[in-house]
Amino acid sequence: MDDVYSIGFCITAVLTFIISWLYCIATYGFLMGGAIGWIPSIILAVIIGAVWPLLVLGIVIIVIMLIAA
Repeated sequence: MDDVYSIGFCITAVLTFIISWLYCIATYGFLMGGAIGWIPSIILAVIIGAVWPLLVLGIVIIVIMLIAA
């Protein structure tokens, strides 16, 4: 089970980092977002990566609710 968690953590953290860094670049420009935006992106990626099972559970619940509706 530890391998599954660490694989999910890595995938989720990398995707979150890339998406949030691109968001910083789009919001604050290439110089500011590219130069400084990676710091909050790493923090966010670690937090979201740590709680990825809760995200999967939420997605499953939403899909079940949409199918049942």
